Amino acid sequence: MGSCISTESGSSFPSSPLSPTPRVRKKRIAKRSGSTSPSYLDYPKDEPLHRIPGRLFLNGSSQVASLFCQQGKKGTNQDAMIVWENFFSRKDTVFCGVFDGHGPYGHMVAKRVRDSLPLKLSTQWESKKNEENVLKEISLNSATGTTIEATNPPFQLLKQSFLRAFRGMDRELKMFTNIDCVCSGTTAVTLVKQGEYLVVGNVGDSRAVLGTRVKGNSIAPVQLTVDLKPNLPGEAERIRKCNGRVFALQDEPDVARVWLPNNDTPGLAMARAFGDFCLKDFGLISVPEISCWKLTENDEFVVLATDGIWDVLSNQEVVDIVASVPARSSAARALVQSAVRAWKYKFPTSRTDDCAVVCLFLDSKDACSDSA
Repeated sequence: MGSCISTESGSSFPSSPLSPTPRVRKKRIAKRSGSTSPSYLDYPKDEPLHRIPGRLFLNGSSQVASLFCQQGKKGTNQDAMIVWENFFSRKDTVFCGVFDGHGPYGHMVAKRVRDSLPLKLSTQWESKKNEENVLKEISLNSATGTTIEATNPPFQLLKQSFLRAFRGMDRELKMFTNIDCVCSGTTAVTLVKQGEYLVVGNVGDSRAVLGTRVKGNSIAPVQLTVDLKPNLPGEAERIRKCNGRVFALQDEPDVARVWLPNNDTPGLAMARAFGDFCLKDFGLISVPEISCWKLTENDEFVVLATDGIWDVLSNQEVVDIVASVPARSSAARALVQSAVRAWKYKFPTSRTDDCAVVCLFLDSKDACSDSA
Protein backbone atom coordinates (compact mmCIF):
# COMPACT_ATOMS: atom_id res chain seq x y z
CA MET A 1 0.00 0.00 0.00
CA GLY A 2 1.07 3.61 -0.43
CA SER A 3 3.05 3.01 -3.61
CA CYS A 4 1.39 5.76 -5.65
CA ILE A 5 1.89 9.47 -5.15
CA SER A 6 1.18 12.64 -7.09
CA THR A 7 3.13 15.87 -6.98
CA GLU A 8 0.10 17.76 -8.24
CA SER A 9 -2.68 18.30 -5.74
CA GLY A 10 -5.97 17.16 -7.17
CA SER A 11 -4.45 15.46 -10.19
CA SER A 12 -6.55 12.52 -11.27
CA PHE A 13 -7.53 10.31 -14.16
CA PRO A 14 -11.03 9.61 -15.41
CA SER A 15 -12.69 6.73 -13.66
CA SER A 16 -14.15 3.77 -15.47
CA PRO A 17 -17.95 3.55 -15.32
CA LEU A 18 -19.22 1.02 -12.86
CA SER A 19 -21.64 -1.60 -14.05
CA PRO A 20 -23.15 -4.65 -12.40
CA THR A 21 -21.06 -7.79 -12.44
CA PRO A 22 -22.25 -9.94 -15.34
CA ARG A 23 -24.03 -13.09 -14.26
CA VAL A 24 -21.95 -16.18 -14.70
CA ARG A 25 -23.68 -19.11 -16.32
CA LYS A 26 -24.07 -22.08 -13.99
CA LYS A 27 -22.19 -25.05 -15.30
CA ARG A 28 -20.61 -28.10 -13.78
CA ILE A 29 -17.61 -29.49 -15.59
CA ALA A 30 -16.91 -33.18 -15.41
CA LYS A 31 -13.98 -34.41 -13.38
CA ARG A 32 -10.82 -35.31 -15.18
CA SER A 33 -10.40 -39.01 -15.56
CA GLY A 34 -8.06 -40.42 -12.97
CA SER A 35 -8.42 -37.44 -10.63
CA THR A 36 -8.42 -38.47 -6.98
CA SER A 37 -9.74 -35.21 -5.52
CA PRO A 38 -12.03 -32.49 -6.84
CA SER A 39 -10.53 -29.69 -8.92
CA TYR A 40 -11.92 -26.18 -8.88
CA LEU A 41 -13.28 -27.11 -12.33
CA ASP A 42 -15.56 -29.62 -10.62
CA TYR A 43 -17.46 -26.86 -8.82
CA PRO A 44 -20.29 -24.79 -10.29
CA LYS A 45 -19.05 -21.51 -11.72
CA ASP A 46 -21.04 -19.60 -9.11
CA GLU A 47 -19.71 -21.70 -6.23
CA PRO A 48 -18.25 -19.29 -3.62
CA LEU A 49 -14.48 -19.66 -3.63
CA HIS A 50 -14.36 -19.69 0.17
CA ARG A 51 -16.27 -22.98 0.14
CA ILE A 52 -13.67 -24.83 -1.93
CA PRO A 53 -11.81 -27.27 0.37
CA GLY A 54 -8.19 -26.40 1.13
CA ARG A 55 -8.46 -22.75 0.07
CA LEU A 56 -7.42 -20.36 2.86
CA PHE A 57 -7.41 -16.57 2.64
CA LEU A 58 -8.14 -15.39 6.19
CA ASN A 59 -5.93 -15.30 9.29
CA GLY A 60 -5.28 -18.80 10.52
CA SER A 61 -3.30 -21.95 9.79
CA SER A 62 -3.46 -25.40 8.27
CA GLN A 63 -1.31 -28.50 8.32
CA VAL A 64 1.25 -26.86 6.03
CA ALA A 65 0.88 -23.11 6.40
CA SER A 66 0.32 -20.12 8.66
CA LEU A 67 -1.35 -16.93 7.37
CA PHE A 68 -1.79 -13.50 8.91
CA CYS A 69 -2.75 -10.09 7.56
CA GLN A 70 -3.06 -6.87 9.55
CA GLN A 71 -4.23 -3.43 8.51
CA GLY A 72 -1.75 -0.61 8.94
CA LYS A 73 -2.39 3.03 9.76
CA LYS A 74 -2.70 4.31 6.19
CA GLY A 75 -6.39 3.59 5.62
CA THR A 76 -8.09 0.61 4.00
CA ASN A 77 -6.18 -2.66 4.21
CA GLN A 78 -4.95 -3.25 0.66
CA ASP A 79 -3.06 -6.51 1.28
CA ALA A 80 -4.42 -9.97 0.46
CA MET A 81 -3.11 -13.52 0.73
CA ILE A 82 -3.99 -17.10 -0.14
CA VAL A 83 -2.94 -20.70 0.47
CA TRP A 84 -4.62 -23.32 -1.69
CA GLU A 85 -3.85 -26.92 -0.78
CA ASN A 86 -4.47 -29.86 -3.14
CA PHE A 87 -3.95 -27.46 -6.02
CA PHE A 88 -4.29 -28.95 -9.54
CA SER A 89 -6.23 -31.73 -7.74
CA ARG A 90 -2.93 -33.07 -6.42
CA LYS A 91 -2.32 -33.86 -2.76
CA ASP A 92 1.36 -32.92 -3.09
CA THR A 93 0.67 -29.47 -4.59
CA VAL A 94 0.10 -26.13 -2.85
CA PHE A 95 -0.43 -22.65 -4.28
CA CYS A 96 0.53 -19.62 -2.17
CA GLY A 97 0.43 -15.92 -2.85
CA VAL A 98 0.48 -12.47 -1.28
CA PHE A 99 -0.78 -9.32 -2.99
CA ASP A 100 -0.12 -5.69 -2.07
CA GLY A 101 -2.63 -3.30 -3.61
CA HIS A 102 -2.06 0.41 -4.21
CA GLY A 103 -4.03 3.35 -5.51
CA PRO A 104 -7.67 4.29 -4.79
CA TYR A 105 -9.00 0.80 -5.54
CA GLY A 106 -5.92 -1.23 -4.72
CA HIS A 107 -7.74 -3.32 -2.12
CA MET A 108 -10.23 -4.43 -4.78
CA VAL A 109 -7.51 -5.21 -7.32
CA ALA A 110 -5.53 -7.28 -4.79
CA LYS A 111 -8.57 -9.38 -3.88
CA ARG A 112 -9.54 -9.85 -7.50
CA VAL A 113 -6.07 -11.11 -8.37
CA ARG A 114 -6.03 -13.32 -5.28
CA ASP A 115 -9.27 -14.96 -6.42
CA SER A 116 -8.71 -15.14 -10.18
CA LEU A 117 -4.99 -15.74 -10.73
CA PRO A 118 -4.87 -19.25 -9.20
CA LEU A 119 -7.82 -20.29 -11.37
CA LYS A 120 -6.11 -19.00 -14.49
CA LEU A 121 -2.86 -20.75 -13.59
CA SER A 122 -4.68 -24.02 -12.94
CA THR A 123 -6.47 -23.75 -16.28
CA GLN A 124 -3.20 -23.15 -18.11
CA TRP A 125 -1.46 -26.01 -16.36
CA GLU A 126 -4.30 -28.47 -16.88
CA SER A 127 -4.34 -27.68 -20.59
CA LYS A 128 -0.82 -29.08 -20.97
CA LYS A 129 -0.84 -32.70 -22.09
CA ASN A 130 2.10 -33.88 -20.00
CA GLU A 131 1.45 -31.67 -16.98
CA GLU A 132 0.83 -34.52 -14.56
CA ASN A 133 4.49 -35.38 -14.05
CA VAL A 134 6.15 -32.31 -15.48
CA LEU A 135 7.95 -31.30 -12.30
CA LYS A 136 9.20 -34.82 -11.71
CA GLU A 137 10.85 -34.75 -15.14
CA ILE A 138 13.00 -31.76 -14.23
CA SER A 139 16.70 -32.55 -13.85
CA LEU A 140 17.73 -33.41 -10.31
CA ASN A 141 21.09 -31.66 -10.65
CA SER A 142 20.06 -28.34 -9.11
CA ALA A 143 20.75 -27.49 -5.48
CA THR A 144 19.22 -25.09 -2.99
CA GLY A 145 19.95 -21.52 -4.01
CA THR A 146 20.29 -22.46 -7.68
CA THR A 147 17.42 -22.28 -10.13
CA ILE A 148 16.61 -25.00 -12.62
CA GLU A 149 18.21 -24.41 -16.02
CA ALA A 150 16.17 -21.96 -18.07
CA THR A 151 16.62 -24.19 -21.13
CA ASN A 152 15.07 -27.21 -19.42
CA PRO A 153 11.96 -28.15 -21.47
CA PRO A 154 9.67 -28.99 -18.49
CA PHE A 155 10.60 -25.71 -16.81
CA GLN A 156 9.78 -23.88 -20.03
CA LEU A 157 6.35 -25.53 -19.96
CA LEU A 158 5.76 -24.31 -16.43
CA LYS A 159 7.07 -20.87 -17.29
CA GLN A 160 4.67 -20.54 -20.19
CA SER A 161 1.76 -21.48 -17.93
CA PHE A 162 2.71 -18.73 -15.49
CA LEU A 163 3.24 -16.18 -18.25
CA ARG A 164 -0.13 -16.89 -19.84
CA ALA A 165 -1.92 -16.82 -16.50
CA PHE A 166 -0.40 -13.47 -15.56
CA ARG A 167 -1.12 -12.03 -19.01
CA GLY A 168 -4.72 -13.23 -18.82
CA MET A 169 -5.08 -11.75 -15.35
CA ASP A 170 -4.01 -8.30 -16.46
CA ARG A 171 -6.29 -8.52 -19.49
CA GLU A 172 -9.20 -9.42 -17.22
CA LEU A 173 -8.55 -6.40 -15.00
CA LYS A 174 -8.53 -4.12 -18.03
CA MET A 175 -11.90 -5.43 -19.19
CA PHE A 176 -13.50 -5.72 -15.74
CA THR A 177 -15.65 -2.59 -15.38
CA ASN A 178 -16.43 -3.06 -11.69
CA ILE A 179 -12.92 -2.00 -10.67
CA ASP A 180 -11.21 1.15 -11.92
CA CYS A 181 -7.62 0.02 -12.55
CA VAL A 182 -6.41 3.15 -14.34
CA CYS A 183 -4.33 4.27 -11.35
CA SER A 184 -4.82 1.26 -9.07
CA GLY A 185 -3.02 -2.06 -9.09
CA THR A 186 -1.30 -4.74 -7.05
CA THR A 187 1.88 -6.72 -6.66
CA ALA A 188 1.81 -10.52 -6.71
CA VAL A 189 4.37 -12.96 -5.42
CA THR A 190 3.11 -16.48 -6.05
CA LEU A 191 4.46 -19.95 -5.48
CA VAL A 192 3.48 -23.45 -6.49
CA LYS A 193 5.03 -26.27 -4.46
CA GLN A 194 4.69 -29.69 -6.04
CA GLY A 195 6.57 -32.43 -4.27
CA GLU A 196 10.17 -31.30 -3.91
CA TYR A 197 9.95 -28.42 -6.37
CA LEU A 198 8.99 -24.77 -6.10
CA VAL A 199 7.94 -22.59 -9.01
CA VAL A 200 7.87 -18.89 -8.13
CA GLY A 201 6.26 -16.09 -10.15
CA ASN A 202 6.70 -12.48 -9.06
CA VAL A 203 5.43 -9.06 -10.11
CA GLY A 204 6.25 -5.98 -8.01
CA ASP A 205 8.10 -5.62 -4.73
CA SER A 206 6.57 -8.26 -2.48
CA ARG A 207 9.09 -10.99 -1.70
CA ALA A 208 9.60 -14.73 -1.15
CA VAL A 209 12.40 -16.01 1.10
CA LEU A 210 13.39 -19.60 1.83
CA GLY A 211 14.58 -20.59 5.31
CA THR A 212 17.21 -23.34 5.21
CA ARG A 213 19.42 -25.00 7.84
CA VAL A 214 23.17 -24.53 7.47
CA LYS A 215 26.27 -25.61 9.39
CA GLY A 216 25.92 -25.15 13.13
CA ASN A 217 22.16 -25.74 12.85
CA SER A 218 21.50 -22.05 12.26
CA ILE A 219 18.84 -20.87 9.85
CA ALA A 220 19.83 -18.92 6.74
CA PRO A 221 17.68 -16.99 4.25
CA VAL A 222 17.69 -17.58 0.51
CA GLN A 223 15.85 -14.85 -1.35
CA LEU A 224 13.80 -16.46 -4.13
CA THR A 225 12.62 -13.26 -5.81
CA VAL A 226 13.94 -9.87 -6.86
CA ASP A 227 12.18 -6.70 -5.69
CA LEU A 228 11.18 -5.34 -9.08
CA LYS A 229 11.62 -1.64 -8.39
CA PRO A 230 12.20 1.18 -10.91
CA ASN A 231 15.79 1.75 -9.76
CA LEU A 232 16.94 -1.60 -11.17
CA PRO A 233 18.96 -0.80 -14.32
CA GLY A 234 17.04 -3.14 -16.61
CA GLU A 235 13.67 -1.97 -15.35
CA ALA A 236 14.59 1.71 -15.60
CA GLU A 237 15.93 1.24 -19.13
CA ARG A 238 12.71 -0.39 -20.31
CA ILE A 239 10.57 2.35 -18.76
CA ARG A 240 12.63 5.16 -20.27
CA LYS A 241 12.62 3.51 -23.70
CA CYS A 242 8.82 3.66 -23.50
CA ASN A 243 8.97 7.38 -22.62
CA GLY A 244 8.12 6.83 -18.98
CA ARG A 245 10.17 8.69 -16.39
CA VAL A 246 11.98 7.34 -13.33
CA PHE A 247 13.05 9.61 -10.49
CA ALA A 248 12.76 10.02 -6.72
CA LEU A 249 11.22 12.94 -4.88
CA GLN A 250 13.43 15.22 -2.80
CA ASP A 251 11.83 14.19 0.48
CA GLU A 252 12.39 10.46 -0.22
CA PRO A 253 15.57 10.23 -2.30
CA ASP A 254 15.86 6.45 -1.89
CA VAL A 255 12.46 5.67 -3.44
CA ALA A 256 12.54 5.66 -7.25
CA ARG A 257 9.11 6.04 -8.84
CA VAL A 258 7.55 5.73 -12.29
CA TRP A 259 5.92 8.83 -13.78
CA LEU A 260 4.02 9.70 -16.92
CA PRO A 261 5.98 11.52 -19.67
CA ASN A 262 4.36 14.93 -19.24
CA ASN A 263 2.59 14.68 -15.90
CA ASP A 264 3.99 14.20 -12.40
CA THR A 265 1.63 11.31 -11.68
CA PRO A 266 1.14 8.61 -10.52
CA GLY A 267 4.58 8.03 -8.94
CA LEU A 268 4.47 4.25 -8.76
CA ALA A 269 7.20 2.73 -6.58
CA MET A 270 7.49 -0.51 -8.57
CA ALA A 271 8.38 -1.40 -12.14
CA ARG A 272 5.89 -4.25 -12.62
CA ALA A 273 2.32 -4.58 -11.42
CA PHE A 274 -1.14 -5.78 -12.29
CA GLY A 275 -3.42 -2.90 -13.26
CA ASP A 276 -2.10 0.69 -13.31
CA PHE A 277 -3.13 0.98 -16.95
CA CYS A 278 -2.22 4.66 -17.10
CA LEU A 279 1.42 3.48 -17.14
CA LYS A 280 1.17 0.36 -19.29
CA ASP A 281 2.10 2.28 -22.46
CA PHE A 282 5.10 3.81 -20.69
CA GLY A 283 7.13 0.82 -19.53
CA LEU A 284 5.15 -0.68 -16.67
CA ILE A 285 4.53 -4.38 -17.33
CA SER A 286 2.80 -7.30 -15.62
CA VAL A 287 5.21 -9.95 -16.93
CA PRO A 288 6.43 -12.03 -13.97
CA GLU A 289 9.96 -13.06 -13.11
CA ILE A 290 9.76 -16.86 -12.88
CA SER A 291 12.14 -19.33 -11.29
CA CYS A 292 12.09 -23.01 -10.37
CA TRP A 293 13.85 -24.43 -7.32
CA LYS A 294 14.56 -27.96 -6.11
CA LEU A 295 14.22 -28.36 -2.37
CA THR A 296 16.60 -30.27 -0.10
CA GLU A 297 16.10 -31.84 3.32
CA ASN A 298 17.65 -28.72 4.89
CA ASP A 299 14.94 -26.41 3.56
CA GLU A 300 12.33 -25.78 6.25
CA PHE A 301 9.90 -23.08 5.13
CA VAL A 302 9.16 -20.30 2.68
CA VAL A 303 7.93 -16.85 3.73
CA LEU A 304 5.89 -14.79 1.28
CA ALA A 305 5.21 -11.26 2.50
CA THR A 306 4.31 -7.76 1.37
CA ASP A 307 6.70 -4.84 1.82
CA GLY A 308 5.16 -3.93 5.16
CA ILE A 309 7.40 -6.73 6.46
CA TRP A 310 10.51 -6.28 4.31
CA ASP A 311 10.70 -2.50 4.78
CA VAL A 312 11.53 -2.97 8.46
CA LEU A 313 12.87 -6.52 8.85
CA SER A 314 15.84 -8.11 7.09
CA ASN A 315 15.66 -11.53 5.46
CA GLN A 316 17.72 -12.94 8.33
CA GLU A 317 15.45 -11.43 10.96
CA VAL A 318 12.40 -12.87 9.20
CA VAL A 319 13.68 -16.45 9.04
CA ASP A 320 14.96 -16.23 12.64
CA ILE A 321 11.51 -15.18 13.87
CA VAL A 322 9.70 -17.93 11.98
CA ALA A 323 12.21 -20.60 13.05
CA SER A 324 11.94 -19.63 16.71
CA VAL A 325 8.17 -19.54 17.22
CA PRO A 326 6.94 -22.16 19.71
CA ALA A 327 3.92 -22.99 17.54
CA ARG A 328 3.97 -22.99 13.77
CA SER A 329 0.33 -21.96 13.70
CA SER A 330 1.35 -18.56 15.09
CA ALA A 331 4.39 -18.01 12.84
CA ALA A 332 2.76 -15.51 10.48
CA ARG A 333 1.16 -13.59 13.35
CA ALA A 334 4.49 -13.42 15.21
CA LEU A 335 6.17 -12.04 12.11
CA VAL A 336 3.56 -9.32 11.62
CA GLN A 337 3.72 -8.35 15.29
CA SER A 338 7.51 -8.07 15.06
CA ALA A 339 7.19 -5.88 11.97
CA VAL A 340 4.68 -3.58 13.68
CA ARG A 341 7.08 -3.10 16.59
CA ALA A 342 9.92 -2.42 14.15
CA TRP A 343 7.83 0.19 12.33
CA LYS A 344 7.19 2.05 15.58
CA TYR A 345 10.88 1.93 16.51
CA LYS A 346 12.44 2.75 13.13
CA PHE A 347 9.79 5.16 11.83
CA PRO A 348 8.09 6.66 14.91
CA THR A 349 6.57 9.52 12.90
CA SER A 350 5.37 7.34 10.01
CA ARG A 351 2.18 5.35 9.69
CA THR A 352 2.57 1.57 9.81
CA ASP A 353 2.02 -0.15 6.47
CA ASP A 354 -0.34 -3.07 5.90
CA CYS A 355 1.29 -6.46 6.42
CA ALA A 356 0.40 -9.82 4.88
CA VAL A 357 2.40 -13.01 5.48
CA VAL A 358 2.19 -16.62 4.35
CA CYS A 359 4.55 -19.12 5.98
CA LEU A 360 4.64 -22.40 4.06
CA PHE A 361 6.32 -25.24 5.94
CA LEU A 362 8.11 -27.78 3.80
CA ASP A 363 8.28 -30.87 6.00
CA SER A 364 5.55 -33.15 7.30
CA LYS A 365 5.03 -31.50 10.68
CA ASP A 366 1.61 -30.02 11.40
CA ALA A 367 1.44 -26.21 11.37
CA CYS A 368 -1.69 -26.42 13.51
CA SER A 369 0.17 -28.18 16.31
CA ASP A 370 1.66 -26.45 19.33
CA SER A 371 5.17 -27.71 18.72
CA ALA A 372 7.67 -26.33 16.27
